[in-house]
Amino acid sequence: MRIGSFTLDRRSIDAQWRNGGPVITAAITVACVIVWLLEILSRYMSPTLFTAMLGSGMFMPITAVEHPWTWLTSMFLHSTSILHVGFNMMALWSVGPVLERLFGHWRFLALYLISGFGGAVGVAVWCRITGNWLMAAYGASGAIFGLFAALLIVFRRMGADIRSMLVCMVINFAMPVVIPNIAWQAHVGGFLVGGLLTWLLMDGVPALRRQPFPKRMWIYGSMVTVVLVAVLVLCVPPIGRIA
Repeated sequence: MRIGSFTLDRRSIDAQWRNGGPVITAAITVACVIVWLLEILSRYMSPTLFTAMLGSGMFMPITAVEHPWTWLTSMFLHSTSILHVGFNMMALWSVGPVLERLFGHWRFLALYLISGFGGAVGVAVWCRITGNWLMAAYGASGAIFGLFAALLIVFRRMGADIRSMLVCMVINFAMPVVIPNIAWQAHVGGFLVGGLLTWLLMDGVPALRRQPFPKRMWIYGSMVTVVLVAVLVLCVPPIGRIA
């Protein structure tokens, strides 16, 4: 089986891992597509199961304390429209392989997950501001927007021409204007968190600049995660009570 130029067999995966190939990017893609196929099957074969999958997997700030896993599971759920999962996976493959090679496999995964968590927190912050606790979100776009921000900062640091990337960013941020029911709050949250984490890794505290890149990822990744957890806890009302 092939995903773009990536072949899904043991020997190819081992070689790609050693050479900095997009192993994690491919794994995320496969996971999202498999979950999407399960959604399609359950929707038509067992609507009850389909409802349960969405209900227990999507991120809802009002239930974030009761269901703390949903910030993660929601990143692998998509609407049953092929456009949702298709667009997100194409966007992932437009930036993922480059960043995975630059950051390394596990650090790229950390960036992706922390950005996705930032997207969930962005939704929670918006719910706190508006008082609309009925909002729910799912999809990989929050994490992917974090990757967009990371690549923007990396390319800017390298002195590359980022004008075309900026145009792409503007188009993506403008999509909620013409397409309804897009959780733009997750896009903003993921973008800000992914950008912040990458900026810290590239520049950050002067005393840490000489530290190895993996160590800086652990330090800054942990710091950003702790801050996000604190913001989420402060935003979400106590269980059983909507403020």
